[in-house]
Amino acid sequence: MDRVLAAWPGVCPVCDAWASGARCEPCRQRYAAPKARCPRCAVPWVGGGECPACQYQPPGPAATVAAVDYVEPWRTLIPALKFHGRLDHVPWLAALLVDAVRAAPPSPAGPVTRVTAVPLSDARLRERGFNQAGQIARHVARALDLPYDPEALLRWRSTGQQTALDRAQRLQNLGQAFMPHPLARARLQGQHVALVDDVLTTGATLRAAGQALLEGGARAVSWWVVARTPSPRELEDAAAPALGGDNAPHVPHRPGST
Repeated sequence: MDRVLAAWPGVCPVCDAWASGARCEPCRQRYAAPKARCPRCAVPWVGGGECPACQYQPPGPAATVAAVDYVEPWRTLIPALKFHGRLDHVPWLAALLVDAVRAAPPSPAGPVTRVTAVPLSDARLRERGFNQAGQIARHVARALDLPYDPEALLRWRSTGQQTALDRAQRLQNLGQAFMPHPLARARLQGQHVALVDDVLTTGATLRAAGQALLEGGARAVSWWVVARTPSPRELEDAAAPALGGDNAPHVPHRPGST
């Protein structure tokens, strides 16, 4: 059914034009053009191989794949999914991530063998009614013909909204928030798991969840995200040549974060 819906014509959520499938090709080319990135952290990087920061920092994930930067129109579409129940955005966002995964260089840890998503706390799941990362992960796994494991992780402690927290505060807030599901340990043994989330900001959430997967027996963990939040410097560099231009998408802004 997911594959049928992904190919079904619909209205593009960005430009409101009629699209022949899950994505509008003109908007994909305009707002989601492939960008050279560091294969370890997904920061924009044209130097080839890992960026200087990843070369000198302790190892993080086996690889990070980000489809787009968290700028408009994605700063509108992703919060609309998360906070306003716009599940019709899922095929669009998942298709972008599938394209990025297929275009990514091979990981030193080998191919991904299993897909899971960053879980929500029970309270957040009751409030929202769905896990946006899980919705995206399910579509991505099916498109890539990989097993999707929605119960690999448990989020046994609610961490609340982390919008106003810096990286150190997020890491502290997320301490021991995740654990491998007791019934998933056998499935995780020796697996290279792709951990899916909607937005990568500081990496604190993904790092904590990834560590729980490793403790559960996974051999390696890669991060797959729809969008990566640019640093303030990146935003300044991107805005400078666009001043006075007409390249900004005409969509209403809604605040959101992850």
